[in-house]
Amino acid sequence: MNGIPLIVTTDWLAARLDDPNLRIIDATTFLGPPLHEAYMDVSSGWEAYEKKHIMGAVFADLYGDFSETESELSFTHPIREKFIKNIRELGVGEGTYAVVYDQGITDDATVAVSYWASRLAWQLRYEGFDQVAVLDGGLIKWLEEGRSTTSHSNSYPQGKFAGVRNTELFVTKEDVKEALVDENMIIVDSLPQESYNGDPKSTERSGHIPGSVNIFFGLLSNFETKELYPDEKLRQTFEKAGVLDPNKKVIVYCGFAVAATWIALLLKKCGQNNVAVYDGSMEEWTSDLSLPLEI
Repeated sequence: MNGIPLIVTTDWLAARLDDPNLRIIDATTFLGPPLHEAYMDVSSGWEAYEKKHIMGAVFADLYGDFSETESELSFTHPIREKFIKNIRELGVGEGTYAVVYDQGITDDATVAVSYWASRLAWQLRYEGFDQVAVLDGGLIKWLEEGRSTTSHSNSYPQGKFAGVRNTELFVTKEDVKEALVDENMIIVDSLPQESYNGDPKSTERSGHIPGSVNIFFGLLSNFETKELYPDEKLRQTFEKAGVLDPNKKVIVYCGFAVAATWIALLLKKCGQNNVAVYDGSMEEWTSDLSLPLEI
C-alpha cells in the first residue's frame, strides 16, 4: 500500500468512506471531572461518540485502552502488548490504513487543534504502523461543511498488527536530562507562552525545561476555518525557532504529552524527520524536585 498523507482533508476522507481497507477512528477525549488525583484530569469521549460520529468510525478510549492506567502520570503510553491488543480490536493492521480524528476541545476554545487524534497517530507510529493520518479540522470542520454523521456504533474485522516499535519517536526523562547538555538536541515546549514564562512569585514549580524554545501548539491553525495554516507559514514559524535543522534531534513536550504530538506531527509534515515526544512531559519533570526549571 502506498503511503498516505500525514494529515488529510475532509474531502479526501469523504471520497474514501466506502474503502474496505479504511479504518476511521474517533479519539475524542475531554478535560473534565477527576478520574484520579493527577496533574490533569481527563474523561472519555465515549458519550460524545455515541451521539454522533463520522460514518464507519470506531471509538478509541485514549485514557482507558491506550494509556497505562496504573501509572502515576495522567497519560503514559501503555505496554506494547496492551496497545496491540486494543488497536487490533479496532481493526487496524496489515492491509489497512487509518484516519484518526477527534471532536475538538471545548465550545469556548480559541484554538483549532486535533491533539487527541495526533496522540493516537503518534502512538501508532511508535508501535510501527505508519499508514495513519489525522483529519484536518476534525469533526467540527466535518459538521460545519454539512457532512453526515451517525449515532450507530461500528466495528471492523480484527486487525493483524505486526509493526516493529520505532524507539526513535519516544524519549524518557533521562533522555531529556542528557539533551540539556547536548548541542545536537533541541527541546521544544509546546505550551502557551504564559506557562512557558512561568510565575516567579508562584509557590509551585513553574516555567520550562532549561534551554527549551516555545512553540505554542494553538498558533499553527486557523480557528475560523479549523484548517492548518499553509506549509509555508508553518515552516516560517519552525525556522524562526530553529527546529527544522536536519542535523538536530528535536524533543517536544507539553503538560502530559498530548499537545506535544501535534507539534511533532507538524514538524514531520514540514520535513523534520528527527523528532521525538517526551512522554512524561511537564507532569513528570516538575514532580521531580531535583530537576531544573527556567522562568
